[in-house]
Amino acid sequence: MKKIGIMGGTFNPIHMGHLLLAEWAMEAAKLDEVWVIPTGCSYMKAGQDIATPEDRYRMVCMAVENNKRLKCDDIEIRRQGYTYSYETLELLNQKYPEYHFYFIFGADCLFSIETWKYPEKIFANSSIIAAVRGNTSTDKMQDKIDMLKRKYQADISLLPFLQLDISSTEIRKRISLGKSIRYLVPDCVMEYIEEKGLYQHEIY
Repeated sequence: MKKIGIMGGTFNPIHMGHLLLAEWAMEAAKLDEVWVIPTGCSYMKAGQDIATPEDRYRMVCMAVENNKRLKCDDIEIRRQGYTYSYETLELLNQKYPEYHFYFIFGADCLFSIETWKYPEKIFANSSIIAAVRGNTSTDKMQDKIDMLKRKYQADISLLPFLQLDISSTEIRKRISLGKSIRYLVPDCVMEYIEEKGLYQHEIY
């Protein structure tokens, strides 16, 4: 059975931290591929100033195009209204019943995932790879994992990851202040942002 990692997010914009996480997850879990899926309209980011789905999708496509094991999928930006992780995972399982999906996110999400829409469907349709950044203590995380396994029969594994202080918010802030984002994002993404004039007028 083909093992496919799923990385969802706003990717506003995608940056090197996202790409490193995809690569490390592939290596640790022996995934065949990782599909990077930009959100269309995220209910968690409602009211925030976000680049268009088309621009974010295009930046992700450019960022992954030189890695044959990374793929950008437009399943969420094609859907109308708010997009939910459980729905995406259900649709992917219906379309690719021969694949096993691994949902990749930061381990801090383990403490909020029960507030997401239908978390039981997320666990039913994917295994979880939770990235632990830096020297974060895993004691509380392991307690949370044990609880989620008991409650939802969840399949969760921790992925030790780097403590990288790179965020899309900081990147947008630097752009608005006229500062360089070189080496924070792939060159092709930096050039696209400059060409389209993205994020230049945000206020912080």
